[in-house]
Amino acid sequence: MALQEADLIPIYQQLHQIPELGLEEHETHDYLLSIIAKMPQDYLTVKLIPTLATAILVKVSGKKHDYRIGYRTDIDGLPVTEATGLPFASKHVGTMHACGHDIHMSVALGILSYFAENQPETDMIFMFQPAEENASGGKRLYESGALTADWLPDEIFAFHDNPDLPAGAIGCRMGTLFAGTCEIHAHLTGKSGHAAFPHNANDMVVAGSALVQQLQTIVSRNVDPIQSGVVTLGHFTAGTIGNVIAGEAQIDGTIRALTQEMNLHIQRRVRTIVEGIALAYDCNIDLDLHQGGYYPVENNDTITADFMSYMKADADVNFIETRPAMTGEDFGFLIHQIPGTMFWLGVDSHYSLHSEHMVPHTSAIMAGVNAMTGYLTHRNELQK
Repeated sequence: MALQEADLIPIYQQLHQIPELGLEEHETHDYLLSIIAKMPQDYLTVKLIPTLATAILVKVSGKKHDYRIGYRTDIDGLPVTEATGLPFASKHVGTMHACGHDIHMSVALGILSYFAENQPETDMIFMFQPAEENASGGKRLYESGALTADWLPDEIFAFHDNPDLPAGAIGCRMGTLFAGTCEIHAHLTGKSGHAAFPHNANDMVVAGSALVQQLQTIVSRNVDPIQSGVVTLGHFTAGTIGNVIAGEAQIDGTIRALTQEMNLHIQRRVRTIVEGIALAYDCNIDLDLHQGGYYPVENNDTITADFMSYMKADADVNFIETRPAMTGEDFGFLIHQIPGTMFWLGVDSHYSLHSEHMVPHTSAIMAGVNAMTGYLTHRNELQK
């Protein structure tokens, strides 16, 4: 019998107790394999990836093998010290499933167990992917070479839990669900000196301040007001004491945009402004723009229209059409390679994602499993 709520809640609680950071999810990996091993094996093939040691791929063999439907879950935790007071709180000091990936994995196991019992029409590829939070795990998985030939999905699905939606609600939208992100790291080098002799120095507090102000004009003067973009500079350090001119400065920030084209446009403007500041202030600026695999999550029009139509028609689903969010997700890389849909699953928490107090409602788990087993069955039947 496929995993039910009475099975999945203890699984969730166990996963919640063993959060691990990206690319270090070894205990999580072993626990997931132990659950998968208890499922009927008639249609299952497990594939492990030596170069991405904590990733797990599971193929459910369908009645036909000329089409493959993919489902991805992330498995890593965050460097957050838990403060929920739960009896099953994290056993790993300083690490917590504060983003709900324990919910993600529990739902994925429930869906997988259903299709292990009920052979689908097509092959299905379940991806238990590490390092969503910090190391572009989706990009690493795709580029590992594991998703080749009969392991490469023709379409792909995933969700992220949402504390602002009612428990079990399904949220989605056409177009972009999550923004693409890009890290900004700029190291400025001039010449330090005594405060009394500024003409003998090259002050990086002044140059860095000019850079910060100029970068803040990008969204207001280079981005179409009808579109969206964010440039935030959250870290600026320079100098050691008030009477010494700083010869170095470090500035760090982030870009957020709802399309990859806009993200790249903002990146180009950042580079141009950095080059201008370096010239104007006669200094060197080492700029690192790091996007990795955090592309915008741009839902496929055809698949998402079908997804939303199905969920709206299902009387057991509380469907909510949502707005785009400026949060990032490395599923954006996968969905740029494979057409698909990402959606929200409501977990109704008083606290936000990444909070040390975040506690999702576990009623969302079975609601997510039921909605997606129904929908993925529907997607399979379209391939008959």
